Amino acid sequence: MKYPRPEYGDPSVPMIESEISYSPIKLKTPKFDTPITARENFRRSAARDNPLWVPNGLTDMQSLGANDIINHHVRGMQVHTDFLRRATENYDFKDWFNTDWEMVVSAGGAMLKPGTKLLEDICDWEKEIVFPNLDEWGLEERAAEYMKNYNPDKIMHYDIGRGLTERLVSLTGGYTDGMMALALEPEACLDFFERYADFVIELFDRINSLYPLDLLTYHDDWGTERDTFFSEKMFVELVQKPTARIIDHVHSKNVVFQMHSCGNVTRFIPYVAEMGAEFLQIQRRAVDMPKLKRELGDKIGFMASLEGVEFGVPMSDAEMVEAIRRTVDIYAPGGGVFMALGFGDPKQQWLALSELYAYSREFYDKEQGRD
Repeated sequence: MKYPRPEYGDPSVPMIESEISYSPIKLKTPKFDTPITARENFRRSAARDNPLWVPNGLTDMQSLGANDIINHHVRGMQVHTDFLRRATENYDFKDWFNTDWEMVVSAGGAMLKPGTKLLEDICDWEKEIVFPNLDEWGLEERAAEYMKNYNPDKIMHYDIGRGLTERLVSLTGGYTDGMMALALEPEACLDFFERYADFVIELFDRINSLYPLDLLTYHDDWGTERDTFFSEKMFVELVQKPTARIIDHVHSKNVVFQMHSCGNVTRFIPYVAEMGAEFLQIQRRAVDMPKLKRELGDKIGFMASLEGVEFGVPMSDAEMVEAIRRTVDIYAPGGGVFMALGFGDPKQQWLALSELYAYSREFYDKEQGRD
């Protein structure tokens, strides 16, 4: 092996304290002798420009959730999971558009409360929906505090929360009514999507002016694990244009774009690649990601999870090493990949980070002719 895997607990190994993204946990991890910064390496991976190793988002990134950028008096969580609060009991909250949600601990995420319906008719959205006033959020104050600990060598990541169709669903009372609106009132839905895209762009610009962003994650769930909620025709006619406008604007600020979408959204992935998104954050158990890598890997990248591993099932160290190597072999060719490799056990976290860094460096040395 060309690159050493430092032994856990060896006092001669240089260490750093890694703050795990979306978590209050801090772990002692090995300090690798990297020839470039994690930020530059990630940029290379996104551009498929000779990355030196596979980035690990949990330690190479400093990440902000949609609710982290505002003062606490502003209504909170905009994505489904309450990463930092680690709630043990269900609780209710209102989001930025005044819709009612319940954090359901047993489900691991937030659900729209039954009966919540701000819009009876999508055609009335201009009269009924009040868009947030960003001037009321205390963004500058919160950013000034955060930036005191900003690390310019790490990737600066922001998760902007709900996208076009997710917002439509939350305002109309659920997926049934949201999909009915798409089918029966496509022009009104498109008008709303264009206005909502304006809001997303406005929010992104404000955040990007306060935090030097490298990566933006945007959420829009388009399907169940069986198939998409709506057709390709509806995607092209209603969703693609405003989504592409968001992506184009993010790119105009030199920020990498990651599309998050749950479900079996395979039929929409070529369109996402066409729109220029650098990364996909999708469900491995619903989508054949290795096949997508083979077919579209030169156009779009992946946030990859460990291949051949069942979530929640403990692994031996040897099994973990095998899974890391298997995942690198599948997704690393040509770049366009990063991982979020996190383990609760400090020793296994150490071993995993060491193997991912060393093995992927060996992989890219060989691929790029340095072997």
